[in-house]
This record gives sequence, structure tokens and C-alpha cells, in this order.
Amino acid sequence: MAGQAANVRDVFERHMPKRFHEKPDVVSKINAVYQFNISGPSGGQWSVDCTKPGGAITSGAAASAKCTVSCTDADFLNIVNGRLNPQMAFMSGKLKIQGDMGLAMKLQQILT
Repeated sequence: MAGQAANVRDVFERHMPKRFHEKPDVVSKINAVYQFNISGPSGGQWSVDCTKPGGAITSGAAASAKCTVSCTDADFLNIVNGRLNPQMAFMSGKLKIQGDMGLAMKLQQILT
């Protein structure tokens, strides 16, 4: 991803929409809804809907998420900015995944 994300909101409002625009084929192949629960001072909840053409990102909880991602704001930024390997974060308990693990593996295509 070009440039570093400054904060969690930046990831969902600027970086991820840019990736969706650059890689519409990836969004359509994923065809699922994700829920992100990011804890910490700059955290929050976001839903990422890859079932809609071009994808859609909204603040708040998703009713029909097939994969839920949970971590701290600092760890999430480190993953997105390439300073923390997502697999290592998962194995060490810094990144928690609920639901479809296959969908979690596809996230790397739109996050980094």
C-alpha cells in the first residue's frame, strides 16, 4: 500500500477504498462481509462489504459478517503498514479471527 496509514480511521476511509478502486477483481472474488473490531484509543468498529460492486466500508457493526477480525489499534496499524506479519500476529494472539479462516487469509490482498 502506498504510504503509511496514520491511524485506524485512515485505513478504512482512505487506504482500503483506494485498494478497492485499484483491485475491483479482488473485491468481487472475495464476495463476503467482514467485521473489524479494533480496540484502543483510535479503535472502533467497521464493516467491509465485498458483496457490493466496488466494495463498501461503513462505520459500525455488520449484521451478516462471515469473518470478524479483532485486535488493538497499534497492532492493526503495524499489520497494515507492514511492520507486523499478520500470520505471526495471529499465532501470538495479537490478532483474533472468528468465522471463515479462508476469508481471513484473503484479507491480505486488500489490507496490505
